[in-house]
Amino acid sequence: MSKVIAIANQKGGVGKTTTAINLSASLAARGKKVLVVDMDPQGNTTSGFGIDKNEMENTVYELMLGECAVGDCTIKGLPSKVDVIPSNVNLAAAEIELSEYDRKEYILRNELDYVRDAYDYIMIDCPPSLSMLTVNAMTTADSVLVPIQCEYYALEGVGQLIHTVNLVKERLNPELDMEGVVFTMYDSRNNLSVQVVESVKNSYDGKVFNTIIPRNVRVAEAPSYGEPINIYDPKSAGAESYLALADEIIEGER
Repeated sequence: MSKVIAIANQKGGVGKTTTAINLSASLAARGKKVLVVDMDPQGNTTSGFGIDKNEMENTVYELMLGECAVGDCTIKGLPSKVDVIPSNVNLAAAEIELSEYDRKEYILRNELDYVRDAYDYIMIDCPPSLSMLTVNAMTTADSVLVPIQCEYYALEGVGQLIHTVNLVKERLNPELDMEGVVFTMYDSRNNLSVQVVESVKNSYDGKVFNTIIPRNVRVAEAPSYGEPINIYDPKSAGAESYLALADEIIEGER
């Protein structure tokens, strides 16, 4: 049985999708079987793996509406060795179309149950909002990983996200837990970055990863080439950091 991790933060630009892509690829590089589900209508995780999101006949949207099976929309054989269920702008309509469904919060969970045994990890990239898509991800997940950018407004919205996680745990998925907070875009030369890290560690004791993802030009460049950082530039500081984060997650399972 795989571990399912939802990567979520309703604040945009915090490295959520970058983390979904590079952490998944790093877990695969460590020999783990990994599936990534792109639940963001922007489809940036999809394109970050070199997939043309606009050419996809079957995506997570069709899966959610029951128009295809999970095997029909899973893309395999990528250089990263990560399997991907893609997304595109069509998913934006799902919120409205799913409103009439019974037990609509469990649609994704029910579909992924068919393949959970085939993977070590299933990573779900959530949209930057606390929507029905995010709730579906959290009812499916075992835990939630929260990327936080090292900036002044880092904590803005995190409290609301934790509140949502607790609500989902209480009402829909009693198994849901916090995987932890991971800092992204860290600049050790910036006093503010150091202060943000200390502040969050004091607020969320024990739920903060030791690995900190540095601000790294190569990490920023990689998506435009459709490659995770461990393929685009495996010797970069960003690639080494995401491998260290993957190791922390694997160690946490032992």
